[in-house]
Amino acid sequence: MAESIRPARSSDLDAIEHIENDADQLLIDELEPDSWMAAPSGAARASEPGFLLVAELDDARLAGFVHVLEVDGLCHLEQVSVARNAARQGWGRKLVEAAKREAASRGYRRISLRTYANVPWNAPFYETAGFVEEAPQTAFHRSLVDAEAAAGLDRLGPRLQMVALIGRGSRPL
Repeated sequence: MAESIRPARSSDLDAIEHIENDADQLLIDELEPDSWMAAPSGAARASEPGFLLVAELDDARLAGFVHVLEVDGLCHLEQVSVARNAARQGWGRKLVEAAKREAASRGYRRISLRTYANVPWNAPFYETAGFVEEAPQTAFHRSLVDAEAAAGLDRLGPRLQMVALIGRGSRPL
């Protein structure tokens, strides 16, 4: 099966939302929350500062996507989602690596994310992709902690921030 990681197009936005809702079912099954918010629309993701990349199969279906925010001079991996029917085929790793390359090409030296510490396809996966734990130090990262608490995510298990060093760009650490 041929593959392509490419920038998202407007024609991908509905599929992006569907993929995230589909992939979230794995977290719902793992964490057993009382309720779970639906994914934001693909258009909402596309309207935020940063970039969206998709993994496209040779039949033009999307296997997954990665959404990276660029805020206050920071690069933050906001979301990686892979459709359940494409899971465990390496798409998550390919999307993360593509996001790191794109971020480096934009001059960033590091990329952050926030995730669940104990969900196997969260923090343990990101560790294998070169991410290490760090404390939230910026106003942006602290705002994410607050937003997670307001959404009740921290009640479902420990959350942590991770960072990977990338490229040799001009942006400060």
